[in-house]
Amino acid sequence: MYAVIKTGGKQYRIAAGEKIKVEQIPADVGSRITLDQVLMVGEGESVKIGTPVVAGASVIASVLSHGRHDKIKIFKMRRRKHYQKHQGHRQNYTEILIEEISA
Repeated sequence: MYAVIKTGGKQYRIAAGEKIKVEQIPADVGSRITLDQVLMVGEGESVKIGTPVVAGASVIASVLSHGRHDKIKIFKMRRRKHYQKHQGHRQNYTEILIEEISA
């Protein structure tokens, strides 16, 4: 069984037992969270598509860790104008383990 969920403004295709990194969720490490914005649930040939979410469907996940992604470098420059700008960014994430998908 698999599902497509929406969290943090992004969509993820998940299955039970997978570890994924999503946008930061304010939850303690080791706690269980319920993701209720399930856009699609599929099992074999049968697929349920929500409008926009599947009614009564939810995903239970446990929080494994919090962290920060690798730094990306932003460099802006205008030629012949003596303008250079260096900037860096590290996005926060939460790593979760998908425990169960209920439709």
